[in-house]
Amino acid sequence: MNIKNVYILDDRAILYINGADAKEFLQNLTSNNINKVSDVNSCFSSLLTPQGKFLYEFIIVKHKSGYLLDCEKSQAKELFKLLSLYKLRSKVEILNLSNEFVVVAFSYEKFLTFDNAKSESGFTIKYREDPILLDPRNKELGARLIINLEKLYLSLKKLDLHDADLKEYYSLSHKLGIVPKDLNKLQNKLFGIECNYEELNGIDFKKGCYVGQENTARIKLKNKLSKRLFPINLINGKLHEGESIYIKDIEIGKVLINEDYPFALIKYLDKNFEENTEFKTKEASISIKKPNWIIE
Repeated sequence: MNIKNVYILDDRAILYINGADAKEFLQNLTSNNINKVSDVNSCFSSLLTPQGKFLYEFIIVKHKSGYLLDCEKSQAKELFKLLSLYKLRSKVEILNLSNEFVVVAFSYEKFLTFDNAKSESGFTIKYREDPILLDPRNKELGARLIINLEKLYLSLKKLDLHDADLKEYYSLSHKLGIVPKDLNKLQNKLFGIECNYEELNGIDFKKGCYVGQENTARIKLKNKLSKRLFPINLINGKLHEGESIYIKDIEIGKVLINEDYPFALIKYLDKNFEENTEFKTKEASISIKKPNWIIE
């Protein structure tokens, strides 16, 4: 990223969880440990099915007496409904602040120019009253500012940040192996741990119970993780959601996201999986590269 570039993430939404039981409410539902979240640290987390399958992912940021959830806008409405369903008698208020707040991203290098900034994923500072955090998934994705829409452009001017093409940010995220959009296409199709949430700092295996914890822990402890979500690159042809990926007529994976920034669930431990090979679908040739932050 150019140090002066800023990307207005208009595909993101902000939910706000507030109330006396807000911390316990999130702790009992989500895959990460909410005790990690403070005025100086934010975290990445997810909400899974009881069977441990992926439903929603979000970044959790402490804000005043509650928590901001930075999620994909296409998932916000249903996430709000599910959280409201789980609310029951908890003393929790759930608000959709997407019409008031906006999320913008800028470079890691720019983040380090702020007073008190640290090179730690999730490290959070304040710009006036607004949180700026180094992306808790991967520092190479830079920082995020969550700010009231009315203050956005004046603040960007004062910070000497200039609006850049959002496709650049999406492309960087895809190259790093982190899904930038179309998360709804993943719902119920793979386990949360297969989304690489351990490496992306999205699962805490030492916290207490949460929705989907049992199967997530079993896959981890019994070393049954044999498939992972990897970015795929189209060489030629056309991809279709749900189609199989082959190498030498042997199925090696399945396309889950087929649009501009495609991802597939890959049997990465299969003896036939070779990164430097050209893979095939019914109508396309593709390449697959394991993200460098996956070390196994």
